[in-house]
Amino acid sequence: MAESPRISIAIPLYNEELVVAELLERTGAVLDELPGGPHEIVCVDDGSSDTTFTLLSDAARDDPRITAISLSRNFGQQAAYCAALEHVSGDVVVMMDGDLQDPPERIAEMLEKYHEGYEVVYAVRVRRKENFILRACYAVFYWTIQRISPTPLPRDSGDFSLMSRRVVDLLNQTPERGRYMRGLRSWFGFSQVGIPVEREQRSAGKSKYGIRRLLKLAFDGIFSFSLMPLRLATMMGILSILFAAGFAGYSVYVKFAFPEKEVLDGFTALIVSIAFFAGVQLVFLGVIGEYIGRIYEEVKGRPSFVVQDIVKEPSTWTKSTHDSTKNSTSDTGGGDAGNP
Repeated sequence: MAESPRISIAIPLYNEELVVAELLERTGAVLDELPGGPHEIVCVDDGSSDTTFTLLSDAARDDPRITAISLSRNFGQQAAYCAALEHVSGDVVVMMDGDLQDPPERIAEMLEKYHEGYEVVYAVRVRRKENFILRACYAVFYWTIQRISPTPLPRDSGDFSLMSRRVVDLLNQTPERGRYMRGLRSWFGFSQVGIPVEREQRSAGKSKYGIRRLLKLAFDGIFSFSLMPLRLATMMGILSILFAAGFAGYSVYVKFAFPEKEVLDGFTALIVSIAFFAGVQLVFLGVIGEYIGRIYEEVKGRPSFVVQDIVKEPSTWTKSTHDSTKNSTSDTGGGDAGNP
C-alpha cells in the first residue's frame, strides 16, 4: 500500500450554485493538508439549470486539480457518481455529496483508516438534522433492508465514503445499470469500517430529494439486494390457501353440527374476502412489475449517462459524448444529500 496515495474526490452536483464556491474552497483546503499528490477533485454537474457548471468550469480553468464534467441532462445522483468514478485517477477515491452535509474535513480521518488496511471507509450518519418523520422513515428503511437482504448493509451508511482503487475499478466494471452504490460497496466485501459522522445542515439552497425520489432510492436498494418481496408473495399465497381451506372446513362443520346457526352473512363475507385477496394480488403484481421493469431497463442496454462537456486544467476545453458507461439509476436530483 502506498505511503502517500493520490486522492480523487468525486462530487455530483445539481443546481448547487450557492454552494460551489464554499465546497471547492473547503475541499481544496483539505487536499492542501494531505501528503502525496497531485490530488484531484472531479465534479459532475448533473444537468443543472442554474450556473453550477459555469462556476465549476471557471474553477477548473484556475485550478489544475479540478475537473468539471457536465452531463447532457439530469440522469440522477447515482448516475452522476458513476460518471465521476469513470474519470477519477487517484489511488483512493472519496465519494462525497455536493451540498456540504458531508464535511470534507473528515477525509483525513478516513485516510487514516485506509492506512490501517481498510479498503472501504464509510460514514455512519449520526445526529441527523431532518425532521422526525423523515428520521423515522430512514430508520424503518434500514431496519427492513438489513433483515431482507442477504448482503450485510450497514445501518445509516450513506454515499460519503473512501474506497481503494481496486473497489472503484470493480464498481466501474459492474454491468448493472440500476445502481445502489452503498449496497454494491458492501456486496464486494473486502475489509470495511464505518466512522461516525454528524450530518451538517445544508450550506445553502434547498434539498433536491423529495418523497418520490427518496422512495425511488429506497426501492433501488430493496429490489437490487433482496428477493424477499417475491418470496413474500409465495408465502402470502400459501397462507391464503390455508385460510380458505380452514374456513371451508369450519363452514362444513358448523353446517352439519349446528344446522340452525349461520356461519357468516354470505354477502358480507364474500365482499370482504374478494376485496382482501384482490388487494393482495394487486400488491404483488406491483412487486413483480418492479422486478420486470428493472429487467427491462437492463436489457435495453442504453448508456447510463452522456457527458456533454469536460473542463480540465487552465485553458483546456474538451467536448465529448460518453456512452460506454455500464452504471446507472433513473432517480433524479444528483448531488443532493437528502437521501436516506
